[in-house]
Amino acid sequence: MKTIAALLLAFLFAAPACADGIVLGGHVQHPASFTMAQLRAMPAIDVTVDQKTEKGAFTGTFHGVLLWTLVNAAGLENGPNRHAILRHAILVSAAADQYATIVSLGEIHPELGNGQVILATEQDGQKLAQPRLIVPGDLKAAREVRDVTDIEVQ
Repeated sequence: MKTIAALLLAFLFAAPACADGIVLGGHVQHPASFTMAQLRAMPAIDVTVDQKTEKGAFTGTFHGVLLWTLVNAAGLENGPNRHAILRHAILVSAAADQYATIVSLGEIHPELGNGQVILATEQDGQKLAQPRLIVPGDLKAAREVRDVTDIEVQ
């Protein structure tokens, strides 16, 4: 576990501003940016979704880094206190279409909701050009954000 934390901190402090990845900021101690290559190098999980949208079924297997992993490594400004965590939300947005959604920190904290919300770097074994927010468990894919560019802890 210390190796994972060290790897993430190295990315946080060394990450350049990037056009092919994301920027993480807001109420965090270590704002950062990550390229797709850096996101792909992080510990990842697979999630499978089978959701409905206005346009039909949204199904697939996605591979990516837990949103909690990124936010936790960045460090909340007011620390890991559970009550502080419950006051925060994460705004995830895409610059291209200005689509955005909110995920609460309590919902993804491992000791609270433990939601397996990920920033996918692959879909059905194919690399994505830009990360995609996947929220398993939603009955509809309304909080799925394509081509994520910004993550802001509020």
